Amino acid sequence: MPDRPQTPLLDQVASPADLKRFSDPQLVQLANELRAETISAVSKTGGHLGAGLGVVELTVALHHVFDAPRDKIIWDVSHQSYPHKILTGRRDRIRTLRQKDGLSGFTKRSESPYDPFGTAHSSTSISAALGFAVARDLGGNCPTGLGDAIAVIGDGAMSAGMAFEAMNNAGHLKKRLIVILNDNEMSIAPPVGALSTYLSRLYAGEPFQELKAAAKGAISLLPPPFQEGARRAKDMLKGLAVGGTLFEELGFSYVGPIDGHDMDQLLPVLRTVKARASGPILIHVLTKKGKGYGPAENARDGGHATAKFDVLTGVQRKSPSNAPSYTSVFAKALLSHAAQDDKICAVTAAMPDGTGLNLFAERYPSRLFDVGIAEQHAVTFSAGLAAGGLKPFCALYSTFLQRGYDQVVHDVAIQRLPVRFAIDRAGLVGADGATHAGAFDIAFLANLPGFVVMAAADEADLVHMVATAVAHDAGPIAFRYPRGEGTGVEMPERGQPLEIGKGRIIEAGSRVAILSFGTRLSEVLKASESLRARGIRPTIADARFAKPLDTALILDLAATHEALITIEEGAIGGFASHVSHLLAEAQVFDRGFKFRSMVLPDIFIDQASAEDMYAVARLNAADIEARVLDVLGIAQIAGKRA
Repeated sequence: MPDRPQTPLLDQVASPADLKRFSDPQLVQLANELRAETISAVSKTGGHLGAGLGVVELTVALHHVFDAPRDKIIWDVSHQSYPHKILTGRRDRIRTLRQKDGLSGFTKRSESPYDPFGTAHSSTSISAALGFAVARDLGGNCPTGLGDAIAVIGDGAMSAGMAFEAMNNAGHLKKRLIVILNDNEMSIAPPVGALSTYLSRLYAGEPFQELKAAAKGAISLLPPPFQEGARRAKDMLKGLAVGGTLFEELGFSYVGPIDGHDMDQLLPVLRTVKARASGPILIHVLTKKGKGYGPAENARDGGHATAKFDVLTGVQRKSPSNAPSYTSVFAKALLSHAAQDDKICAVTAAMPDGTGLNLFAERYPSRLFDVGIAEQHAVTFSAGLAAGGLKPFCALYSTFLQRGYDQVVHDVAIQRLPVRFAIDRAGLVGADGATHAGAFDIAFLANLPGFVVMAAADEADLVHMVATAVAHDAGPIAFRYPRGEGTGVEMPERGQPLEIGKGRIIEAGSRVAILSFGTRLSEVLKASESLRARGIRPTIADARFAKPLDTALILDLAATHEALITIEEGAIGGFASHVSHLLAEAQVFDRGFKFRSMVLPDIFIDQASAEDMYAVARLNAADIEARVLDVLGIAQIAGKRA
């Protein structure tokens, strides 16, 4: 495959309207060209490859049959939206995916009118599509018009409770709504749960036949002469694995399953649904993640997320690692403790690989629980495990923990249950952008009574925090750590429990103290080195705990310094707010003491490298140096950026 594939039909597409003039055979060729262009683009940028390759034919068929942007196509999660972006006027920028000032890796309302709803977390598409459908019927106002509402949702995303809440409501409202279940038997990880088993029964070992599609909920869509025969066929199939029953009970007409890579099946079904559907309808489409690209098809995760890669071989161009990743450090530390304590178990929500718990699953399969895309359930399930006398580690990305916050409050915190929360991807995460930033967990956990909230300063500190969580049975405890590799510090053979609520002095100094919470400590130390070259010797401290605060340490810093600066990889309302409250209650400001905080700014920061994102947030070493100079009233050298 050349660096830039030959795409004579795709070259004629400036918008989805251009697909209308292509014949069905030409659409097949267009899909092949679109797949090649997607592979070529992602090989240059990295990103989510497999999901998009699995829906190439479906994307072409949808944009040929329907009329976007008047018709609203909502891609659940939208890992699979790259082919959609190429067809909707963004091909000239597709090689900027997930880069600074480039295209988002997800659908984004501000990016294109063809992205009617921003998605990046799972299982929201049906709710949003139903909202568009009701707005259409109630005379809503939209610049591009309001036509059909189409949700494309994967089988993994369909396992989440929110999807069924939306379907239950849609079945009740009976609005014309089209849901396409993109069933590839895989979300990010292999699917789990009863729904996956149910979907598998619908088509296991059976050919795709028009009779089958007709017999399973599509009767009302057929021309009248065929309806009676279809009803008889449906009756005949009762007693077998009758596909669609679950969805029909929720009030949806059901069509499928159909082959999502066969235009001869996709196009007639979509055309018929567009022409005849009156209420909610679900089209069950079978696809293969990574379809058409061998390295992705053969990968365990279907080529879900890749670095830049060689198109011919599929070999990814990853930079050599200088230190272990925080995720792997957590996983290995937990394994070490689990070997000596059979009460330790682990819970994750469809992210065993991303959280490092695939290693735990290999060693202790009966003690690892992947609950699917169901963070609310993951939290309450962990609470039940804790109430039952086990030591559950609930490992979730910070951005996904947000989805289970009500359960954190009611089912864990109020009951003071010792659930251990391992919060991965804390802080800014780079190419996934604002939707995946771990910005808010400090604020929303540290305000809960009885919660212990820690942040590792480096990978060695993380090992000790895992040990601390294992030993802590007095209530809930959380520790946060970022994406990527550590700092390369010497690692302990085994973690030792930390004293709850106690920080540490890293460097002793005078006049100004810098109190760091989390991995910005490495940037603080860089700033300190530069400041010492100026003759300024700040005191550097590592808080370790946002809840409970080390009040003795903080008040001592306030008593012996002119100013205190806190630094954290979290939003307004987090660690700094607790420190400020303590200082105000201690009335230290009455004597002219200065306090400054450095937190994530009150904006959502778009995708870029993590380093560039922290530059936007002004949380790098030069920014820390500048804040110290400012609080001490020292002018900076002209032209030097702080």
